[in-house]
Amino acid sequence: MKKIAFPLIIAAIGLTASAAHAAGPASNGGILTINGELTANTCDVSGDGQGNNFTVTLPTLSASELSGAGTVAGATGFNIALQNCTPSTGNVHTFWEYGANTLSNGNLLNNGTASNVEVQLVDYNGAMKVIDASKGDNAQNSQSVAISGGKANLQYAAQYVSPAGGATAGSVTTSVTYSMAYQ
Repeated sequence: MKKIAFPLIIAAIGLTASAAHAAGPASNGGILTINGELTANTCDVSGDGQGNNFTVTLPTLSASELSGAGTVAGATGFNIALQNCTPSTGNVHTFWEYGANTLSNGNLLNNGTASNVEVQLVDYNGAMKVIDASKGDNAQNSQSVAISGGKANLQYAAQYVSPAGGATAGSVTTSVTYSMAYQ
C-alpha cells in the first residue's frame, strides 16, 4: 500500500510543478532582484554637535500661525557635520529613510497632541529644497556637498507645516532615521 501512495504523491507534486511552470505570467509569483553596494567610505557624524543621534527643538508658536492650508512656520536650522572621512574627498548627501513617521506627502507624522500639523525637512545645501522623505534616494531633493580634507557640513531645517490648515494647540514630536550616502 505504501508503494502505491508514494508514486501518487510524487506524481501529484510533479503535475502541480508542471502546471505552475506552464502557467508563466498567470502565476502568483515573480522575481525579486536585490542590488546594493558597500563602500569603504566612513565619516564621524554629528548633528548639531550632539553626536549621530540628535534633537532639533522647534520654537513654541501660536497654532493660529498655521491656520491656512499649506502654511509653514518655525523653520529651525541644523547641520550634520562630518569629519575624519575616509577617503578624505568625494561627495555626500543625506538619505532620509522611509519609516513609520514618513507620510505619503514626504513630511513627517506628528506623534504629539497638536492636530493638523506635520513636520517638514528642508535642504539648504545650495538652493533651498523641501525634502520628500517618502521617495527613494536621489529623488528626495537631498543635495550633495563636497568632502574636503576629510570634512563636510550639511545644512538643513525642520519646520511646522499644516497641509490642510487649521492646526490646533498641542505638542509636536516626530523622528526620522537618516544615512549618509557617499558618491
